[in-house]
Amino acid sequence: MGLTSKKVLLLAVLVAVALFVVTIWLWPRLSKGNWRSVLGRIGLLLATQISLFAAIGLIANNSFGFYASWADLFGQEQAPGVVTNYQTGPNGTKLQMLGAERISIPGGSHPKKGGRIEKVLVRGEQSEISSPAYVYLPPQYFQAKYAKKKFPAAVVLTGYPGTAEALYKKLDYPQTEHNLIKHHKMQPTILVMMRPTVAPPRDTECVDIPGGPQTETFFTRDLRTNIASHYRVGTSAKNWGIIGDSTGGYCALKMTMRHPNAFSTAVALSGEYKAPIDATTGDLFAGNPRLALENNLLWRQNHRPAPPVNLLVTSSKVGEHNYKQTLRFIQQTKSPSRVASIILDSGGHNFNTWRREIPAALEWMGGHLRADSPSTPKKTHHPKRGPRAKPHHAAPEFRHAV
Repeated sequence: MGLTSKKVLLLAVLVAVALFVVTIWLWPRLSKGNWRSVLGRIGLLLATQISLFAAIGLIANNSFGFYASWADLFGQEQAPGVVTNYQTGPNGTKLQMLGAERISIPGGSHPKKGGRIEKVLVRGEQSEISSPAYVYLPPQYFQAKYAKKKFPAAVVLTGYPGTAEALYKKLDYPQTEHNLIKHHKMQPTILVMMRPTVAPPRDTECVDIPGGPQTETFFTRDLRTNIASHYRVGTSAKNWGIIGDSTGGYCALKMTMRHPNAFSTAVALSGEYKAPIDATTGDLFAGNPRLALENNLLWRQNHRPAPPVNLLVTSSKVGEHNYKQTLRFIQQTKSPSRVASIILDSGGHNFNTWRREIPAALEWMGGHLRADSPSTPKKTHHPKRGPRAKPHHAAPEFRHAV
């Protein structure tokens, strides 16, 4: 049974309750002062406490998606091995289809009505990193009217360690986009849902680590190239955005500010503004203070030219520790960068807060990304061949909320 299985959770709760009842029942019998009774009381208390903490931990993990498997929990998860059966796109890049996921959207079983989530394995040619991703294709992707259209795309990142499945099972990104499109508040956008931990179990903070995983290269080059070679996605920065929470939010801001030729728009939900150095990250910068500063976003604002990008940051006046830094980031943003914010009166570093922010954030992002339409061939007028045909009127565009 998997770590996130409901059976595992139910079993843990039942064991905790059973041990509590047994402790109450046996306690009078263990009230003697001999060493056997003392050891019995210690054993019962220890077993009860451990079972209780295990149940609470499983409940928290199922709610917030910290770990996806037992191997992930105990740090035994390894990067995917070498795969031989790849599908090759027109540009020669490789992306392997792993299957499709069920989506809880009305008409979700029909792609033309609910869209589709495809699970793929992205193989990085330059970074030499392979990582799974969930690609949400909106209903319009399968409709004849949009058959020649290239769609904008948004990379959607979790925090660390996070699970990519939580992005559509807990945070409802596809469901939210579907609703926004239905109400003409967002244009159809392909969502590439991942976790930033592409070299597990290490927290790389989307950094090209000297002598280590080249995570920044994976996201800014390999991922975009792979997805655009397999799906109808534009390849310009104007076609690409990135949104994430916590560590994913820091990655979104950093990669957009450092690589405006890759991403034009970023959203950070409760994001940090520099990478932490702790047991999960190791030495990200190999002792190079200059490299550390280059990845410090507040430092970059004062020491590097402002890139022409769109940035949205979120925080809460009460409940989030990044509030003051978020205000500082907003104040330091210079043209041609453009900044917007969502500041709640109260919130926290959790799914409930991010679910309150995601609809407005996606609507804002949809208003800044651009789709590539197929070029229309020039019409040639032949006066001797009779009257010209009536002009074809294009379908109305989706309204973008800016």
